[in-house]
Amino acid sequence: MNIAIVVSEFNEEVTSRMLSVAQEKANSMKLKIVYTCNVPGVFDMPIIVDALLKKKDVDGVITLGAIIKGQTKHDEVISHSIAKSFTDLSIKYQKPVSLGISGPGMQERHAYARIRPVAEHAVEAVVKISKELQRIQK
Repeated sequence: MNIAIVVSEFNEEVTSRMLSVAQEKANSMKLKIVYTCNVPGVFDMPIIVDALLKKKDVDGVITLGAIIKGQTKHDEVISHSIAKSFTDLSIKYQKPVSLGISGPGMQERHAYARIRPVAEHAVEAVVKISKELQRIQK
């Protein structure tokens, strides 16, 4: 299976570690990472995810990011917006897009604690959804 990874540069201390974990997990599952794309923040991901899903050599996209709570509800607005965008794109292209983004409502210490489980789950989810799609489309 060929996958792409889109990672947010915002909260890079967390997201760079998420990327390492996702790459490690993908390698252990014998997945081929054909693209790794960096974007400024999670809000910037949908346009890159859209471009990747158009590619014939991409079977699914893993998104990685951390949305840490600030003093406003900005984290919630971003989370809801991107989750909807990823769902719409996944349905449009009939390819999985995993939500490997921790938050909203999360403090920095929680983001660090969730690095491994969120990144690993994002990789596993793309594979599971892809297999299930192939099974029901036969």
